[in-house]
Amino acid sequence: MPTIRDVARAAGVSPATVSRALNGSGYVSPETRQRVLDAAARLGFTPSYIARSLVRKATRTLGLLVPDITNPYFPAIARGVEDAAARAGYSVVLCNTDGDPDHEEDYIQFLRERQVDGLVLIASSPRAGELVARGDAPPVVFVDRVPPGARADVVVVDNRRGMLEATRHLLALGHRRIGFVAGRVGSGTAEERLAGYLAALGEAGIAPDSHYIAPGDFTFQGGYQAARGLLSLPDRPTAVVAANDLMAVGVCRAALEAGLRIPQDLAVVGYDDIPMAELIHPPLTTVAQPTYQMGELAARLLMERLEGRAGPEPRRVVLEARLVVRESCGAALAAGGRGG
Repeated sequence: MPTIRDVARAAGVSPATVSRALNGSGYVSPETRQRVLDAAARLGFTPSYIARSLVRKATRTLGLLVPDITNPYFPAIARGVEDAAARAGYSVVLCNTDGDPDHEEDYIQFLRERQVDGLVLIASSPRAGELVARGDAPPVVFVDRVPPGARADVVVVDNRRGMLEATRHLLALGHRRIGFVAGRVGSGTAEERLAGYLAALGEAGIAPDSHYIAPGDFTFQGGYQAARGLLSLPDRPTAVVAANDLMAVGVCRAALEAGLRIPQDLAVVGYDDIPMAELIHPPLTTVAQPTYQMGELAARLLMERLEGRAGPEPRRVVLEARLVVRESCGAALAAGGRGG
């Protein structure tokens, strides 16, 4: 069986040069690299996976960037990406950005240097669109969050509509003082959900009160701190809707610490329908998103583009969210019977 030294002798170079040529590490002139690859092919030398990728100019690897892998919302998207990729013979490299724009930029560069074929990106930064628009950037599909000016395929959910339905539900139960715990500043998803909340109030003829809109950051602690502020208001809300479930759970914790019963004293609604939503007591009314489908579809769109099966124009797929009514919103009390 030929060795790397046999390839070096046949190509007239050192074993170190063969290693650099096959692994893509360090500088090797294009002519020398080709000479090494030709020699390896003549001898029947089986190169490493990376070397085979150099010949094919494709690694059959996708990069996946998520803001917070500890948030139960994102693993379902990641599983959808991974399953679709595996069925098509691709591998997935997962990077957790911690919602930090600088980390996101570093990971995009890291994946570019590792020559991944394409990226599935849940953006943390408005700059993400610019970063992946560079000439040396691989194709990208944005999921859930789309940075301004991004010209790429996207898979999103109708966040405005989902939050509109959630707030309408509380209004239908008779609530008029409805607090809102917002998402991370600068997030398009957070802005769309806030817009849905405001639209529902407008339909009901209720003027928005800035005191009832509290900043959050999509974390449990962010929801907890926001709720403490809302519940300390002289005319506190009778209901709170949060821009995601983790913050809604934080709202529930703050309410219980304040001696309030859910839903008798405070109705709570979340967004995402993470597994925890139906496990807490009382189970959380929330807006369910097709997270697995989002990831699976994003990977399929990306692989279609990589394999030349997509047209030149970016594609935008908008999926529907649905309200899941459980006990935390007080509908059972309003209806005089069982049910959420």
